[in-house]
Amino acid sequence: MGITMTEQTRTTDSLNPVPSQKDDSAAIIRVEGMNKWYGDFHVLRNLNLNVRHGERIVICGPSGSGKSTFIRCINRLEEHQQGKIIVDNIELTDDIRHIDTVRREVGMVFQHFNLFPHLTVLENCCLSPIWVRKLPRKEAEATAMEYLERVRIPEQASKFPGQLSGGQQQRVAIARALCMKPKIMLFDEPTSALDPEMIKEVLDVMIELAGSGMTMICVTHEMGFAKTVADRVIFMDGGEIVEEAPPHEFFTNPQEPRTRKFLEQILQH
Repeated sequence: MGITMTEQTRTTDSLNPVPSQKDDSAAIIRVEGMNKWYGDFHVLRNLNLNVRHGERIVICGPSGSGKSTFIRCINRLEEHQQGKIIVDNIELTDDIRHIDTVRREVGMVFQHFNLFPHLTVLENCCLSPIWVRKLPRKEAEATAMEYLERVRIPEQASKFPGQLSGGQQQRVAIARALCMKPKIMLFDEPTSALDPEMIKEVLDVMIELAGSGMTMICVTHEMGFAKTVADRVIFMDGGEIVEEAPPHEFFTNPQEPRTRKFLEQILQH
């Protein structure tokens, strides 16, 4: 038998050491006193978070806790009203140039695949590198095939999204994001729209990606993935960060009653 996923991750960690948590200068994402409202509804409350280069963060919590809204603020798909979000030393404000610069370096994979149905898999993957990165088509296609190989579906390159399974479409969405060669990847519940038998194939790709040392923030209810991959697990509830800890501490010795209640509920299923 080969090494287990957990052993593989530990091996990767030893080859790609993550900087000390105290070293704030190594933070590629800094969130300081961030608040967001929808009208009168205070959806995110005084969030503070540093994410280091190469760190893998899993965010979990009950539905409606603000998890997805939080990571959508990190590439300005949602606008925060108070506090600071600084990504790769660029503060996200209303300045469209800053927003564009950050979005070029932050890939995002959504619950629903958001592929263009009228374009082939290869064309979906090439679109942004050609239009945003200004890559020549041949180079963009070569890069796309490289990442389709990485997510294990190069043979699907000439097909249209509607000809693929949900798991395959989500792997295309991951490859498409990787084709921009981002510094950071955000995943917003990437397996929640998938049938149970397709979840593992997507998680396997994400585990492999995590092993490459890329900075990742993933909103998910897949606690096995959190245990295997995360450097830190963050629990959100009511728009707040309630607790954060390394996976072993988080799952074996949660400090907050809200965290304990959530884990009791989710680990029963």
